[in-house]
Amino acid sequence: MKDSHSPERTLTTTNPATEEVIETYQMMSNDEMVAALEACHESFTDWRLKSHKERAEVLKAIGQKLRDRKEEFAKLMTREMGKRLTDSHDEIDLCAAICDWTAENGPDVLADEERSLQDGRRGIITKAPIGVIYGIQPWNFPAYQAVRYTIANLMAGNGVLLKHAEICTGSGLMLRDIFEEAGLPKNLFTVMLIDHDQSDELIGHKLVRGVTMTGSAKSGSIIAAKAGEHLKKTVMELGSNDAYLVLEDADIDLAVKTCVAGRIYNNGQTCVNAKRFVVTDKVYDAFVDAYVKAMADVTLGEPTAEDTDLGPMARKDLRETLHDQVEKSVAKGARIAAGGKLPEGKGYYYPATVLTDVEPGQPAYDEELFGPVASVIRAKDDEDAMRIANDSRFGLGGGIFSRDEDRALELAKTRFDTGMVFINQFNLATPEMPFGGVKDSGYGREHGGFGMTEFINAKAVTLPG
Repeated sequence: MKDSHSPERTLTTTNPATEEVIETYQMMSNDEMVAALEACHESFTDWRLKSHKERAEVLKAIGQKLRDRKEEFAKLMTREMGKRLTDSHDEIDLCAAICDWTAENGPDVLADEERSLQDGRRGIITKAPIGVIYGIQPWNFPAYQAVRYTIANLMAGNGVLLKHAEICTGSGLMLRDIFEEAGLPKNLFTVMLIDHDQSDELIGHKLVRGVTMTGSAKSGSIIAAKAGEHLKKTVMELGSNDAYLVLEDADIDLAVKTCVAGRIYNNGQTCVNAKRFVVTDKVYDAFVDAYVKAMADVTLGEPTAEDTDLGPMARKDLRETLHDQVEKSVAKGARIAAGGKLPEGKGYYYPATVLTDVEPGQPAYDEELFGPVASVIRAKDDEDAMRIANDSRFGLGGGIFSRDEDRALELAKTRFDTGMVFINQFNLATPEMPFGGVKDSGYGREHGGFGMTEFINAKAVTLPG
């Protein structure tokens, strides 16, 4: 291992709109990593004894502190990963709402359950915290990705470690500061500035009791396997290739407007972005004509400018990967109907792009395109559209456009093989509803109370009748 204070042992953040370095951070040595874990565990031993009400009060204060520092935090996120400033504002609002909802509902979700046993004894199920939970999180939502699992686990009484993506290191550290300013005990939420090898060691440490990760399916399988070696429970929120169905009776104007927003939100770099647009033959031409025009009108520009619809991608290599997927899809028969060309100049920009004639065997059909590229797929009819939607190894989210909401609801409930379905709308996440997927999109749930019980000990206590 390299010397802990060598130049190679640093993390660097870069503004993707200007390609200028923002900050460089020194990484932890192995001894510092273990010391940070032990300090988090020590803080947990006190926190676990706090009442649900006491924990909720701290979470409520965190929500308010996020609002207090909203502008400062939003600007940092935009500098670090290039999302539009308005999207950064939305992200902080969502994080604060998660704090509020968890604080209000956590005590009920985590309350003891009493059961009468058949033999007359009395049973109590108490939802006890288990210890330190280690989260490995990506860069696309620098605040939200961390808040999503952290707030739920803090409510449950656990301690939390965060290994954030390198490019948003500053956001992770600001989140820690905000939590502690709001009254969270020091070290209970700890940011780990470590590399992949250290991360593997951390997973195996006896004081780490659970692992949660958001990222690609490939990375998720590696992390889950590593945790499995040590019998650690995991929650995996992985990639997806969400299909949005435009059925024969769809409101085309609504579908077009929503599908543009769904594809370019957060610069197209969201696991639950709308990505595949499965359009029935009856309305295909009308949808494609309007959709291509609308995507071609998307304004690419500096993420702090008010008239910008689409900012830069977060890293140069991500842009290169996306463009390679586009070119390989075209080589296999897809057609570029809008965009598809690398812009010149500074910044990792990529235009809003539409691919038509998308078919199996093309990256645009089979893979997740993590950027502002839409894959339009023609379906014979509604039945065929449903088949195509499910013809994916992923299953995180998806959508249905239909004027018959009752029928769309039935399709969502019984036919759509995915964790979340949005009818006649696009959405990312809400505190009240579970978030998570199936198949290669992972397992486990966050939000809606579900995240608070992923890493608890449902302890059965039995008393005489």
